[in-house]
Amino acid sequence: MSDKKIFGFPKNVFAAGLVSLFMDISSEMIYPILPIFLTTVLGASKSTIGIIEGIAESTASILKIFSGWLSDRLGKRKLLMTIGYGVSVLSRPIMATAGNWTDVLAARFVDRFGKGVRTAPRDAIIADSVENNNLGKAFGFHRSMDTLGAVIGPGIAFFVLAMFMNNFRLVFWLSLIPGIIAVCLIIFFITEKRHVREGAELPKLTFKDFNGDFRHYILVITVFSIGNSSDAFLILRAGSLGIPKEFIPVVYLAFNLIYSISSMPMGILADKIGTRKMVAFSFIFYSAVYAGLAFATGKLHIIALFILYGLFKGMSEGTQRAYLAGIAPPERKATAFGIYHMAVGIALLPASIVAGALWDKIGPEATFLYGTATALLAFVLFGMRKK
Repeated sequence: MSDKKIFGFPKNVFAAGLVSLFMDISSEMIYPILPIFLTTVLGASKSTIGIIEGIAESTASILKIFSGWLSDRLGKRKLLMTIGYGVSVLSRPIMATAGNWTDVLAARFVDRFGKGVRTAPRDAIIADSVENNNLGKAFGFHRSMDTLGAVIGPGIAFFVLAMFMNNFRLVFWLSLIPGIIAVCLIIFFITEKRHVREGAELPKLTFKDFNGDFRHYILVITVFSIGNSSDAFLILRAGSLGIPKEFIPVVYLAFNLIYSISSMPMGILADKIGTRKMVAFSFIFYSAVYAGLAFATGKLHIIALFILYGLFKGMSEGTQRAYLAGIAPPERKATAFGIYHMAVGIALLPASIVAGALWDKIGPEATFLYGTATALLAFVLFGMRKK
């Protein structure tokens, strides 16, 4: 692998950032308008949206552990990364031609299937490309680029909806273009580091090779994720507090802008103060934001809370992965990321189903207070084991 650096980052880290930038432009052209499309065009209920998001994310997330394990076993991270991104691009035409909510479920499943294949190998490529004392910075940069795409994507969606009279399907078709660019970037710019085994035992799909710190961390992340329902419910909350549907992408854009701007500085700060401290603080911060969402009463409240939620994402997403990279065995790093992503994804099924049911049966306050409680429990559990 070349040691060439681009803007101070190893080539693979920079290229992976660009890949995520374009793929998130594609994904986030769709995501902030999908709940509105489901409810206003296809007539789906809040519970149905919870089921769609939960099944798509959780079922596909099972692949993440197998993809990570396969990546470690074969030493072919780039191949799996390419296949994963390519499969996700294939979901766009399914979404554009959807006639009912089951078609949307199929499209979301195909998209998340691709994510399940690509995520662990991609994270392992990033981790393989930097020293441990720069993990926070590298993952922070990646999350920043990923989320910059999530700023541009809703902006494009807003423009297209405004210019073409809320033509949701046109947005879905146009999202193909940045997705194809992302796949081309992997093929031509990611360079795989060879993993020579020479007599070393091939990694097994088991928890036995991971220590207590890793297992405890996965438990904590699972508890947190059980209350961390789909961001679709934040979008629905914005609508319930009076944000016009054509401006939903703009609010979501503001959230992602803060997420993008804060990710790398938060990653650098985490390297200085310790990723463990940053992860712990993020649980407390999340619980406060979700409590605010429960009791919000107006448009200004929801706009401010979306911004604070973006700050939470900036301090947590890359840092959680950087902390994991620091406690995972080097020869099983992709498997470790696969276990992590699988735990998060599987937990999203009950999280989103419970969130949708609470909203329909009690109200949005119950949905967000549920997330507040699980985040506080995760904080307590995380503090019970001192590394």
